[in-house]
Amino acid sequence: MSRTATAVPPQGTPLRRHGSTKIKYRTRGLAWAFMAPLLIVNLLVIGGPGLASFFYSFTDWDGLGAANFVGLANYVELFTSPAVLSAIQHNLIWTGFFLVVPMSMALLGAFLLSRVRRGQILFRVLFFIPYVLATIVSSIIWRQILSPTAGIGQALQSIGIDWFADTNFLGDPALALGSVAFINNWQWWGFLLVLFLAAMQGVDPALYEAARLDGANAFREFWHITLPGIRPTLMFLMLMTVIWSFLVFDYVFILTQGGPAGSTDVVGTVLYRTAFSENRAGYASSMAMLLTVISAAIVLGYQLLRKKLKWEV
Repeated sequence: MSRTATAVPPQGTPLRRHGSTKIKYRTRGLAWAFMAPLLIVNLLVIGGPGLASFFYSFTDWDGLGAANFVGLANYVELFTSPAVLSAIQHNLIWTGFFLVVPMSMALLGAFLLSRVRRGQILFRVLFFIPYVLATIVSSIIWRQILSPTAGIGQALQSIGIDWFADTNFLGDPALALGSVAFINNWQWWGFLLVLFLAAMQGVDPALYEAARLDGANAFREFWHITLPGIRPTLMFLMLMTVIWSFLVFDYVFILTQGGPAGSTDVVGTVLYRTAFSENRAGYASSMAMLLTVISAAIVLGYQLLRKKLKWEV
């Protein structure tokens, strides 16, 4: 009986899979083909105006006429202007408020709601409704509620409670910024709650069961299981909150337009007023570049931290 010799590839030699490689490159090429139109539109719609703003930030352009090169004069004025420095301070206060108050409310609310077995979908919808309301609608509603002549203060006074009698929440420089932040928080925290709740439902239930067997209470479950389990989502939403806090404009502009006496001014409202009321588009472009650099630095810092700690989002 003769034996047929069979060639066996030496150990350690990888097998070539031409078919899978071709499919991989074909799939990647197809993905780029589908993304190309959107990328081109983004480059034209976002990249074009962005480059134009960068150029005009070195000029004295008024928005219509010729643009004269002024070098770094706009940036020197930017970092020495009391109005801009005050606006940046308000943005930082806004950031601190939204990193603490809505984040804490959303985390606590999501944790409590995750333990609800019935009606959870109803609660999700109720908490999410403020987020889907148009900003102008929410602003008009809250302006009426906080009105010193026909708002909550007058309603309480009619039943003998004088706590907020004649209190002008949006007209008092000491209360205006906090009042606008409160109104914006009413819209924002429900959005955070829904995302936190979705992340919590992705945590392995076996971890909670094991913790209960070990005698852990609700606080220990939250601190040692829930928070580590939703850490990527938590950090991503903190990133979104910080960026959004520096880009905030709508609620401030609709409710107070930066007043009274600049007490609610943020960089966005100063930029708008500079560009469209003072007709200093070149100087306003330097403010836009400042916001762009701040946002890019925040995103870059987050990406470096995520890679260092090996987070997966």
